[in-house]
Amino acid sequence: MPRIRCQSPKRFSAFAQLASAAVGAFFVNTSDGRVATRVQLAQAGFVDEHAAPVKPWHPIRGPSDASTMWYAVLRKRERGVFIGTLCIRHTGRQTLLEEQGWEEIPVAEIGVGPAS
Repeated sequence: MPRIRCQSPKRFSAFAQLASAAVGAFFVNTSDGRVATRVQLAQAGFVDEHAAPVKPWHPIRGPSDASTMWYAVLRKRERGVFIGTLCIRHTGRQTLLEEQGWEEIPVAEIGVGPAS
């Protein structure tokens, strides 16, 4: 029986890279609101000699192995800087945070690319 393909190889490759990158400790750039994982920051050279992300990257409190499958990554501009938080997806807490001005970061936007 022939194998059925749901996605093109390029799309699958991009999805696989994103899926693996969207797991771990998250950081928010307090200046422009970008969100990235520790691995993404290390690959881009935004870490110090101890492999800790450098300013303006600030850790988002949450499990160190958080997955975007279960957790929403949110950001909010507060007093001139961006802050971030994680919460379990599709819960009353996520709805409350969004009503208070928090914005969910789409998984495809998590990374050190240019600020939007």
